[in-house]
This record gives sequence, structure tokens and C-alpha cells, in this order.
Amino acid sequence: MTIPAESAAEEFAKLAIALHDEPSVEETVDMLLEFALKAIGADHAGVILLHGKQRLETAAATDPVVAKIDAIQMEVGEGPDLSVIEDRLALTVSDTHADERWPLWAAQVSAAGIRSLLSVRMYTTGETVGTLNLYSTKPDAFDLDDQAVAHVLARHAAVALASARKVENLWQAVDARKRIGQAQGILMERFDLTAEQAFAVLLRYSQDNNVKLRAVADQLVETRDLPVRQP
Repeated sequence: MTIPAESAAEEFAKLAIALHDEPSVEETVDMLLEFALKAIGADHAGVILLHGKQRLETAAATDPVVAKIDAIQMEVGEGPDLSVIEDRLALTVSDTHADERWPLWAAQVSAAGIRSLLSVRMYTTGETVGTLNLYSTKPDAFDLDDQAVAHVLARHAAVALASARKVENLWQAVDARKRIGQAQGILMERFDLTAEQAFAVLLRYSQDNNVKLRAVADQLVETRDLPVRQP
């Protein structure tokens, strides 16, 4: 560990407060990675977020090689992050040269210069948020202390990220309702419609053109015209 044991508790307390004060998912993830590199002797770090139950996304990485490694897992369908998401709380790869659990993944990751890895699940009581991943160009880089620190980081981050996601989703929902209301107002004024009739028009255009209702409303508000119907 980079942070001395005597100051670890204080640093974690500061991190917990800072994470929960961050207003967005992006800023929360950036702060998590910054602290992870300071707290654990890793060369690189990254966060994978789980959307729904299957879609995985590299939300942030301290080096392009991290995104490359994540992409390898998606392409070959195997790797420590996928296993952690599925049924493990954490996994350590001591040496990608010798690891036999995910041979297709390990061979390509080793060729990319990464020799060891620590992956920890980020989860709350109700959901799995994603994984926090630490990488080293040296074998056997992560010990039990590093694993303990990573678990604490992951738990704090999971709560903060889950909260940030809910806030962002709430604001998106509020904004969508506002835009749809604006679009209804335009139709009501232009064609002397009731609010219900205007909403029905928007919904019909959305269904006929297989376009999200929010997108139809956005175009009407921005251009004052409804989307051209598809043949």
C-alpha cells in the first residue's frame, strides 16, 4: 500500500465524504480511480459499470491499455471481471503468463504488458454496480492488504455511484417531462388541441416512426416541425 497504515482510516473517511459529495457518475468514478492509485500499488486502474443485467461499459480508465483489456474480455467472453460480475466478490490474477482460468484472455493481456490484476465487485444491498480493477506490469503485485483496501473502496464507491445514477436518472426524467410538455404546448397552440390530443399526436409519431417519445419532443421543440414520417 502507498498510504501508511496510521493515516489510512483518515484517508478513507475523507474519500467517503468526497465520493458522496460528487454530483455525477463521471466525477465519482474519476475520484475513485485517483484514490485507488494512491492507496494501492497499481500501475493502472479502471471501472466497469453494469447497465441492466448484461451490458458492460468501461466507465473510466487511467490508461488506454485498460479499455483494451476490457474489450478483450467482451470479445472472447471470458476474464476476471466477467466472473466477478457473475458470482464472485473479488479475483486476483497473480501472473497472466501462467494463469489457466481464462487462457484466451490471459494470453492477450500478457502480450499487452499487464502481468497481474485485482478485480473487486462494486455492489450494494440491492444491485451490482460494476467492478473496480487494478493492474500492474509486474507479477504478484497485489497482496491481502491490497485486497482489503480495494474491498473498502469498492463498497464506498458502489453506494456513491448507485446514488449518483439515481440522481442523474431523476433529472433526465424531469427534463424529458419538461420537453414533452413544451412539445405539447406547441401543438396545442398551432392546431388548437387539448393537452390529451397533443400528447396523442406525439405518441402516434413516436410509434409510427419507431422513435423515442423524448426524441420526437426534442425535434418539435428545436425545429418547430414533427419528424417526417417513414414510408
